[in-house]
Amino acid sequence: MGKIILDAKGVIKSYKNGENKLKVLDGVNFSLEQGKIITIVGKSGSGKSTLLNILSTLDSADEGEIIIDGKNIEGYSDIEISKFRNSFIGFVFQFHHLLPDFTVVENILMPAWIKRDKSKLNKAYELLETLQLMGIKDKYPMELSGGEKQRVAVLRALINRPKILFADEPTGNLDEKNALLLVDLLRKINRDYKVAILLTTHNPDVAAIGKKRYELKSGLLEKRKDMDI
Repeated sequence: MGKIILDAKGVIKSYKNGENKLKVLDGVNFSLEQGKIITIVGKSGSGKSTLLNILSTLDSADEGEIIIDGKNIEGYSDIEISKFRNSFIGFVFQFHHLLPDFTVVENILMPAWIKRDKSKLNKAYELLETLQLMGIKDKYPMELSGGEKQRVAVLRALINRPKILFADEPTGNLDEKNALLLVDLLRKINRDYKVAILLTTHNPDVAAIGKKRYELKSGLLEKRKDMDI
């Protein structure tokens, strides 16, 4: 087993539903090795996005422990978590969230600009060149196809050289052809940049990218041994 880069223990999360509480996560235990791809499948409403948000520090658990790169983030202030997140973690969501008034390369550079790091232009060009997207670098989001927008969103997530990439239903708005292109892109990123990837999906074909695969059901993660490769 390689180095554990993300470790979650006993994660519980509930939401109020009128007078009642709906327990979405019921003691989830989970670990992610450096440089590996893990996928989580589950029906809509099963809590996949909730779990991903907690593991990626976008949300907090009611109970449990999240350790990222050996650091227990529970005691971090909001500012400390924000800085840690921007340096260590990349995000890809179902919707690309590109800024319409900025070009492709400017959108890719946005996380670096937030860090006030103006030295990443060559890195942005390197990513575009490596992934054969230089031809769209000066285009605006409105000029791109849905698949191109999502691939640009992936490059944006990589600009600060994260150790973990969280992808929440990244192919949810794509047709089959573009979904497969995005899966191939994620494989290439994992292989070339050694980025660990945690991906949620309801699509078994997309889940096939994972070295290990889990199903979130009734608030718990079940390892799908029948799906491992």
